[in-house]
Amino acid sequence: MSPSTPSVDEQVAAIMRGTDFGDDTTRETMERELRERLAEGRPLRVYCGYDPTSVDLHLGHTLTMRKLRTFQDLGHEVTFLIGNFTGLVGDPSDKDKTRPMLTPEQLAANAETYADQAFRILDRERTDIRYNADWLGELRFDEVVRLAANFTVAQFMERDNFARRRERGDPIFVSEFMYALMQAYDAVALETDVQVGGSEQLFNLMAGRVLQREHGQRPQIVVTLPILVGTDGRLRMSKSTGNYIGIDDSPNEMYGKVMSVPDTAMRDYFTLLTDLDPVEIGELHDAVQSGSVAPVDAKKRLALEVTSGLYPRAEAEEAQRYFESTFQRRQTPTEMQEYALPGGAEGRLDRVLVDAELVQSNAEARRMVQQGAVRINGERVESFDVPVHAGDEVRVGRRRFLRVTAG
Repeated sequence: MSPSTPSVDEQVAAIMRGTDFGDDTTRETMERELRERLAEGRPLRVYCGYDPTSVDLHLGHTLTMRKLRTFQDLGHEVTFLIGNFTGLVGDPSDKDKTRPMLTPEQLAANAETYADQAFRILDRERTDIRYNADWLGELRFDEVVRLAANFTVAQFMERDNFARRRERGDPIFVSEFMYALMQAYDAVALETDVQVGGSEQLFNLMAGRVLQREHGQRPQIVVTLPILVGTDGRLRMSKSTGNYIGIDDSPNEMYGKVMSVPDTAMRDYFTLLTDLDPVEIGELHDAVQSGSVAPVDAKKRLALEVTSGLYPRAEAEEAQRYFESTFQRRQTPTEMQEYALPGGAEGRLDRVLVDAELVQSNAEARRMVQQGAVRINGERVESFDVPVHAGDEVRVGRRRFLRVTAG
């Protein structure tokens, strides 16, 4: 550690900000052990794992990435672990039903862009990328049995999601128990000092401490973050529920989606997704509550800070101007994506939307039309197969615009 390294107290304050351990005893234990480890004055080995179960990462994933970046900025060693073996099973920690199993080929395809997306937050030069198939795929069956001998079935069944499924009579597969063992062994393989994860993964992370002791290692410190609610303000942010904000969303899209988040979620978003000082966040929250600051103005600050955390500040400020002119003043933007009609001056709406990537599929195009979310030249569209002509301006939802041109 360099002479300019922040004090132990300063590091603990930065690392523990926004964490959620579920109970005070666990928090106190982890903070005490963290202080002891930091007092050694050496870079700590820190990691977090990400299973490539889908192509895109969203802001919910960035909570742990931002914590990894905090460790990097404090001079510690960070590993971004891609779970190309654990992903075969899928983490059941936050699920009330069995997750579908993916193939190695699907996981490999999904993982291709994970590192690049992560580098929107992490320092590329100070990040070690690892894949847990490198060690989990090499374990012999007798070694797996020895790992399993450290835990009881009762310990697994005490977990809320398994208990609810058992009460309903839903199947619980042995492979789902194995997930915790695999994640726990990652800590052994990496000889980690600290593992960062979501609060719903606490059991898995604590299991890592058990296996490290069994292998003669010092047990890792666990740092867990709360679940980020999506743009609906109620459910966990997830691509499957459609309430997500993607890391690769454009600045305009990202800013606009943050503006759609309910006021009740603002404080958590400020705390978990921005670098604003906690005191300033508290003061802004109090000002909104007292009426001295309008919620929309506070949310515009939030949207600006979140967007500038993933894009240059100038692009975030341009997104703010776009939002103000387009949505607050109900203007159509002068600059928008253009789509050239192939082979003529007319095309079918749903096909144009898919080809222009305003929607991901024909099914989504039809659903958006049914919801009244598609307009052509300002007029709401009633059918997904209406013709679109060169010169038309198409709007999908509140933030997606398209100008159609002749091919």
